[in-house]
Amino acid sequence: MRLAWGEVVEVLETRLGLQRLAVRVDGRDAVAVCLPSLTGACAAGDRVLLNTTAVDLDLGTGGAHFIVARDDERGFSDASGGHIMKLRYTPLQRDVLAVEEQASEHAEALRDADDLGGVPVVCCPLHSHVLPVAAAIKEGVPDARVVYVMADDAALPLAISDAVAQMRAVGLLDGTVTTGHAFGGDLEAVTLHSGLLAAVRVLSADAVVAAIGPGVPGTGSVFGHGGVAAGEAINAVAALRGAPVAALRISFADPRERHRGVSHHSFVALGRVALARARVAVPRLEPPEADVVERALESAGIWERHERVIVDARMPDTRGVPMRSMGRSPHDDPVFFLAAAAAGSVAASLIRRPRRSRA
Repeated sequence: MRLAWGEVVEVLETRLGLQRLAVRVDGRDAVAVCLPSLTGACAAGDRVLLNTTAVDLDLGTGGAHFIVARDDERGFSDASGGHIMKLRYTPLQRDVLAVEEQASEHAEALRDADDLGGVPVVCCPLHSHVLPVAAAIKEGVPDARVVYVMADDAALPLAISDAVAQMRAVGLLDGTVTTGHAFGGDLEAVTLHSGLLAAVRVLSADAVVAAIGPGVPGTGSVFGHGGVAAGEAINAVAALRGAPVAALRISFADPRERHRGVSHHSFVALGRVALARARVAVPRLEPPEADVVERALESAGIWERHERVIVDARMPDTRGVPMRSMGRSPHDDPVFFLAAAAAGSVAASLIRRPRRSRA
């Protein structure tokens, strides 16, 4: 870890839960992110302590430092009224009002809740799947309530996601739940399981997108990556009697061999981690890409464990929100986004009517 003092030069952007700042640190101009729920809001001229570690290591944080604290004798207070701590036992631990706890207005609705009632949940290995999945669900069922449940296997603050902020603005998402140590959703939940239940029982979701936040971690090892979360989500959905739908990670543009064709993340999530059966959405492709995908899934034993659903997928209408993953657009890597859209189409086909009333 590296911490350094700097000064806020200008507030570049302010949106719910996040500020983007121009700062000067180590005698150089840089960009920093402030999460006001952890430090309080910043203003030009503030002296701030920055975590510069990820930028110094050239990691995928969008090229930004993070504000750790402001040099402000007034301090900072933002009590939630709850008693559940996120980022527990770290210097930035903060209290949240968890949707399940007794002080929550929704405690009664969730106290004995243990069933999703067959609601479809798309289980994604990447955050960049959330947009095409949700857009495809909305195309299939325009008035469907779609809720994003964010696990804590990658980025922890939901506010860091530009895509989610834009999706909320254009109506592609109707609610958000952050689970585990992830924070900043419309609802805070202690576990992925209770977060899924809150999405359905409190936010009246017709369909749920379960995924990690931005910045998927990866090591090149069999299990050391964020894709494992997709398999764990399938197990959670099945345990709660929902309808798990798996989004495949497929790419023919990724230069890394382990991610070309069907990514090893999907093989591990579906072939080893997921102990419950899921519908696996496969976009209908032309040879030779179709052959590569089918041979890979067959040889990995995926169809011995899960149900194949072939989908005539197309690029969904994202209402102007740009789709990108690893710096690539649908023009660069169309199959990646078609695979995610296929999963959204499957979820849309599973939506039941009438919709549940809001708790």
